[in-house]
Amino acid sequence: MNTGEYGYPKFNFEQQAHTVSIPPPQPFIKSLKNTVKETLFPDDPLRQFKDQPPSRKFILGIQYIFPIFDWGSRYNLSFFKSDIIAGITIASLSIPQGISYAKLANLPPIFGLYSSFVPPLVYAMMGSSKDLAVGTFAVASLLIGSMLGAVVNANENPKLHLQLALTATFVAGVLLL
Repeated sequence: MNTGEYGYPKFNFEQQAHTVSIPPPQPFIKSLKNTVKETLFPDDPLRQFKDQPPSRKFILGIQYIFPIFDWGSRYNLSFFKSDIIAGITIASLSIPQGISYAKLANLPPIFGLYSSFVPPLVYAMMGSSKDLAVGTFAVASLLIGSMLGAVVNANENPKLHLQLALTATFVAGVLLL
């Protein structure tokens, strides 16, 4: 056996080379359909229900977008008690944190409270992980504050500053959704 450094066998790349054939080109419409399908449903949640009637596929699609419809029927009182304790714990930290992040973005403190309250409610309906915490974070607040500070002064025109901040965060949320 031909051994190389450290006594391991030498690897001959020429003997081990494999070729992969290029798939035949697909029509544009079929390629576009596959791309959109992979983008919107990367794990294809309806694959296992291929032979189901359209009404069942619709229900499964709604459950994919809003997982609360899937697990809501299994929710019980012991989960609720645990969720109340977790909610109070998270609120005790996220309320002052949200107010601080609003200040970083040069926004009124009430918007920090909104950012601490609304994302968990939306995620409760649309999220699929029970262990994920959602809300604002310092980098986004600093980015919004510096981005808007370059366009408009928050002290001179607070209404325009607020409108631009809400527009920027709405567009970012839609893109991330």
